[in-house]
Amino acid sequence: MKTGLRILMTNNELASHAGSEMFLHDVALGLLRRGHNPVAYSMTLGPFAEELRQKTIPVIDNLNALQETPDVIHGQHHLEAMTAMTHFHETPAIYYCHGWLPWQERPPVFPGIRRYVAVDDLCRERLVITPGIEPEQFSTLYNFVDLERFQPREPLPAKPESALIFSNKASENNYAQLIRDACARVGIHKVDLMGQDSGNATRQPETRLPEYDIVFAKGRSALEAMAVGCAVIVTESHGVGGLVTSENVAAMRRLNFGVRLMQRSSLTESTLVDALSGYNAPDAEQVSQWIRNDVDLEVYLDKLEAIYQNVIDAASEAPLSVDARMTAVSDYIGTLKQQIQQQGYDELQAYQFQQHSRMLEQQMADLEAQRQDLEAKWQELQTELQTERQARQAALASPPPKKVWWERLFSGGERGSAEESL
Repeated sequence: MKTGLRILMTNNELASHAGSEMFLHDVALGLLRRGHNPVAYSMTLGPFAEELRQKTIPVIDNLNALQETPDVIHGQHHLEAMTAMTHFHETPAIYYCHGWLPWQERPPVFPGIRRYVAVDDLCRERLVITPGIEPEQFSTLYNFVDLERFQPREPLPAKPESALIFSNKASENNYAQLIRDACARVGIHKVDLMGQDSGNATRQPETRLPEYDIVFAKGRSALEAMAVGCAVIVTESHGVGGLVTSENVAAMRRLNFGVRLMQRSSLTESTLVDALSGYNAPDAEQVSQWIRNDVDLEVYLDKLEAIYQNVIDAASEAPLSVDARMTAVSDYIGTLKQQIQQQGYDELQAYQFQQHSRMLEQQMADLEAQRQDLEAKWQELQTELQTERQARQAALASPPPKKVWWERLFSGGERGSAEESL
């Protein structure tokens, strides 16, 4: 493998510690260690881009800034990959498919892409059903873990004592409490969150994971937790994929511990308790050993370098003509029409929904004001009623004055007769 390759890596955003961003981060640093020259490109930059720069990975948001033609394009996410491939139209490319549903992950059909790479079997299915991509054009490379960072923890206890919800999407406002309740039912009272939406993100999960016996996670987060030695329950808002065991780890690995697995069970307290009840410390250790033998970043980089070299060689042996490239660009632009129309429709729908929401919010505010006014009047009437009741009770409790009682009893002739009888 030739060293010193200039590798242009694309991503839809380089703003936060999300899944594909961390993938790019780890691969770029690994390639850098091997003597290559990766450059990260995205039209949306943020703090994560600055972190890459601090680690000496060049980051650009304008392709004109790259004055040297790359040897290969490592494309991730549709628009950014196509932008790079049409700008450096003679450079061969690979395209990574990281997701089943998002439009950003839709594999573009373009002759500059010499190899498509799926990160799991579900993403491979997306390649299989994409017209224009032949089976011999794609490969599957299952995700990796940097084993130098994620070192094994101490042996797990016989009974779990702590749990971590490891997800950028988990927070106290969604499914965290459900997990807490399930954990409490099996005697686990320490349950923490780690991720963006909970406000507890970290750049070094490898230092936190060893503190927990059970981790609720999916995808790369689940892989990292297993590599450390935690017992893992595949979970997110989609559902519950179950406890990873030595019997199912290989099959779950092929699906990247992801969305297809979480269709198996709804996210309920009972399904979580069922998964927690399967905790087995020795089996979790076997899972960790299996994962560590299968996910090594260095082995992954060996395979990736081989793919880079293959597409470079293929492009050298059978270069594309200018006419073929321009025709492909025209065809690609034609495929955008439906997406742009759908985007316009979605934006219109979003605007109408926003306007309707504002109207409903105003109506709710008006109703709330009316409710408060009625409540104030009700309290006023209650006070008046209470005052009247107290007055009546006081009147009934007090006997009439003696003189009045005597006069009423012996009024007129009756009093005279009484006096005579005395």
